Amino acid sequence: MASFSPLVTAEEHKYVLTKPCPIFPSLDAPLREKQRYDCWQKSNEMAKCYILASISNVLQHQMQDVELASDIMLSLKEIFGEQGHSARQETMRQIYYTKMAEGSLVREHCLTMISNLNTLEVLGADIDGESQVDMIL
Repeated sequence: MASFSPLVTAEEHKYVLTKPCPIFPSLDAPLREKQRYDCWQKSNEMAKCYILASISNVLQHQMQDVELASDIMLSLKEIFGEQGHSARQETMRQIYYTKMAEGSLVREHCLTMISNLNTLEVLGADIDGESQVDMIL
């Protein structure tokens, strides 16, 4: 059975946070232009789903009618901007001080560390993949 990796799946859609939506294609536009627009729209919907699934129900309700994933992220940054810096510091501290307990499962340690790394990414930290692996190990 193949394993599901939400990180890899989300990666292919997050470009919508930085790239603007292509202009709506005209009826006589080339197929490639229509496909690019459709692809961007699909990725925007997927990014919105990932973002909304990772926030509280109250925030989900506030953000459910926002059309662009980038606008949701902007709103969240406005709401939590100042808290973000201290949250990043606290999450980094958790990563540095997390040690795998003797006799515990490697899988549990990895999941805890990946969760912390995902939190850092949401808070705006940019840590390359190799460094993330080093932090987990």
